Amino acid sequence: MRIFHCILVAVLWVGGGASAQNKALLYDFTEVPQALMLNPGMQTGYQWYAGLPVLSGISLAAGTSGITVNDLFADDGLDFTTKVRDRAIYGMSVRDEVSSTYQVALFSGGFRGKNRREDFYSFGAYHEGDLINYWPKDLAILGYEGNANQLGRRFNLGHLKLRGEFLNVFHFGVNRKMGDKLHLGARAKIYSGILDFNSTGNRGYFVTTTGQNNLIANTLVADMAVRSSGFEAIREVLDDDTVDDGSGLRKLFTRRGFFGGDLGLGADLGFSYQLNEQTLVTGSILDLGFIYHSTDVRNFRLEGSATTEGVEVILPDALADPDADFWQDLVDEIEALVPFEEDSRSYITFRPTRLYASLRYNFGEQEQDLEDCNCLYTVSGGQWRHQYANSVGGQLYMVNRPRGPQVSLTAFYLHRFGNIVAFKGTYTVDKFSFSNIGLGMSLQAGPVNFYLMADNLLAYSNVADAHYASFQFGLNILSWGGYQD
Repeated sequence: MRIFHCILVAVLWVGGGASAQNKALLYDFTEVPQALMLNPGMQTGYQWYAGLPVLSGISLAAGTSGITVNDLFADDGLDFTTKVRDRAIYGMSVRDEVSSTYQVALFSGGFRGKNRREDFYSFGAYHEGDLINYWPKDLAILGYEGNANQLGRRFNLGHLKLRGEFLNVFHFGVNRKMGDKLHLGARAKIYSGILDFNSTGNRGYFVTTTGQNNLIANTLVADMAVRSSGFEAIREVLDDDTVDDGSGLRKLFTRRGFFGGDLGLGADLGFSYQLNEQTLVTGSILDLGFIYHSTDVRNFRLEGSATTEGVEVILPDALADPDADFWQDLVDEIEALVPFEEDSRSYITFRPTRLYASLRYNFGEQEQDLEDCNCLYTVSGGQWRHQYANSVGGQLYMVNRPRGPQVSLTAFYLHRFGNIVAFKGTYTVDKFSFSNIGLGMSLQAGPVNFYLMADNLLAYSNVADAHYASFQFGLNILSWGGYQD
């Protein structure tokens, strides 16, 4: 039982340490160039920008829709075993998940076309990790209670669903103003896979019934698979006594992350459309793509069905062969009926596609009499970059996950203090929380742009009891102007 408790805690911490992340604060925050990564068709007023390597974009997010660490370890006077049974084993459903995402921009930049001023080009590369694990309810009950008192219950093997990936993404995008109302954008991506594992299409069951020759009979009907890429090379590095583990792993990850591993292609599409002078609708679809896993692949599969009543010793026939190994005979019989296979066949994974949409209303015109102020933050014609000081609206976010799409709804308010500081506040409702309040800030100090954003602020007083948390920040050098939106 102690081992099971350790496994449970490890699942909670591993999943929460590293989802495709809903960046509701960054989406359509046009002061920040990284918002282009969420909508390549965003309205832009930049002449050019350059992100500081690594520091231009760092984001972390983790969520659990079931129990939190505090639910198990809070000093509330309840027995730990009771909390595990009631809150985790029986309290969580198969749709509860532990998921997490991190992303680090390796380099990024953008510039306006010299001959086509309505075009803005962006490029860069980032490293990303994405993990998700759904609660395997039936398997957890089987591991916790055993099958002794579960006669006739079918334990669903399809409850096991998890996937994870670590990769580098190289991208190049074009943003074009099509007229007075419409912006369109597209971005091409090359994926360079580092690690991947997934087990999402499992089917079958395990059931215990009354036996004919023994008290009970166990039946296993299974069609289960685990696919992985990149782990065998790690094992080889760790087993090589002639190579320093840290140095060897860095070289391995660098090689695989820069086109030396699994490769794939993808695309982002987006638009912004001005319904009227003050109302804007936007939308984007991200990571329409796939990765072909062909290097360092190792797959495991269990497929078939078997029924056994355990070791059957029939006397006096069994005495005829005193050297008979009844346990090995049982193992051989089960393996023949439910073969366990291992192979290195290539496979394809599709990226967790994301969709954003928003409706924004702008109001509160800012003063525009800046012709004699010698401001650093103006565009051609002496006009403000942003005509309106306030924006309100709503956003929709969807991401494709192994158990179907996940949806989030966000209401936001954005206020600009001239062209120097802008704040965006959000309230988001999703499967993780109904009280997610976030705050983001963009600061323009001369050519330097700094942004800082955090979600679910009310939960920061007790992070161990939080169902969701995210954080992102970055530094850019940018120049506004050159083309008036």
